[in-house]
Amino acid sequence: MTLLVTGGRVLRPDLTVERADVRVDDDGRIDAVGALERRETDQTLDASGGIVLPGLVNAHGHAAMTLLRGYADDKPLDAWLQEDVWPIEGVLTPEDVGAGARLAAVEMIRSGTTAFADMYFHVGTVAEAVADAGLRARLGHGVVTVGKDDEAARADFAESLAVAEEYDGAADGRVTTAVMPHAPHTVDTDLLAEFVPKAHEAGVPLHFHFNETAEYVEAIDEEAGVRPGAYADDLGMLADDTWVAHGVHLDDAEIDLLAERDVAVVHCPASNMKLASGMAPVQRLRDAGVTVALGTDGAASNNDLDLFDEARDAAMLGKLAVDDASAVPAEAAVEMATRGGAEALGLPVGRIEAGAPADLAVVDFDAPHLTPEHDPVSHLAYAARGSDVRHTVCDGRVLMRDREVLTLDADAVKREAAERARDAVDRAS
Repeated sequence: MTLLVTGGRVLRPDLTVERADVRVDDDGRIDAVGALERRETDQTLDASGGIVLPGLVNAHGHAAMTLLRGYADDKPLDAWLQEDVWPIEGVLTPEDVGAGARLAAVEMIRSGTTAFADMYFHVGTVAEAVADAGLRARLGHGVVTVGKDDEAARADFAESLAVAEEYDGAADGRVTTAVMPHAPHTVDTDLLAEFVPKAHEAGVPLHFHFNETAEYVEAIDEEAGVRPGAYADDLGMLADDTWVAHGVHLDDAEIDLLAERDVAVVHCPASNMKLASGMAPVQRLRDAGVTVALGTDGAASNNDLDLFDEARDAAMLGKLAVDDASAVPAEAAVEMATRGGAEALGLPVGRIEAGAPADLAVVDFDAPHLTPEHDPVSHLAYAARGSDVRHTVCDGRVLMRDREVLTLDADAVKREAAERARDAVDRAS
């Protein structure tokens, strides 16, 4: 059966908004956009009073960290990781990770996110959650070799490559994969030199944290005598299918290098602010031609997965970073949350046009905080909230209708996640 999203307006690829319907074929792709007559085979989705936009793309995160939301706040990154996050992650079971991923899926569906990238472990349970939820994701096993002997470190990297090969194409093709070394300074140089070429040979993209903190940059400089950009480039980590997270502390040469290598950067403004990591040079990156996407990072450092919040933060912080109110305008923030994320992850989504996969979100525009409407794109960047999303569609399937999640039992998901989070804290203690 085909799907007709009718009665609303549509955010077109050029970021203009016009009155239009969207018809989705039974193969999950957009058939037509415009003034369309209903067919007998059409299931309808009412978008009256709303705007249909591409499903949002959360291009960097750790979904199961929803279990750690509010667990350890108000600490700098290194202390937060070593004293709080890594110890409790060490006791998480596959079932815990699956429960956290399902909670993340419910939260993302409710706020209009249809695709996400996830760096974590027990990836099989995350893939199952993606399949059950009906979402789209690029998944990878995060590699950290700090504190591990050579055998354990090598096994960790080998697992990342094996997981990428095993789960690529899962969930009816909605899952794609990547090899995900946590960061150049948390993974042994010899192992990067060994396994990065293997990932390239297998045709698997790379994703890692990059220049997130000043301490990160200093650690690489002390170890290798060069900045992280040159270090990663020498190891072959900066390829045209690589995307990196954060990119807060970049110099001009590194920005030019990212542009030359066609490496996308995922901006995580809320996490960067909460952990006091700094302000990423988003406008400079965009001016240099670098694709910039948005990510929430994990819910332990955000503390939510609402990409509308992230778009607003990106626009605001982007202006503050360069002391220029015209920097990172509304259109840029909306583009980063949609098409920018899709391009960073190498996914064929992020646009509403014939032939594209039907990943859609319908945002209500009748709330007081969206009134009056002088500029709908401005509202999407500065005023809209995840709770304004009325319907969510991924791959042509309706995941949420009239704010009711259809693919997961939201109440059961919340109960299980809360119980498992409490148990994990007890075990870690």
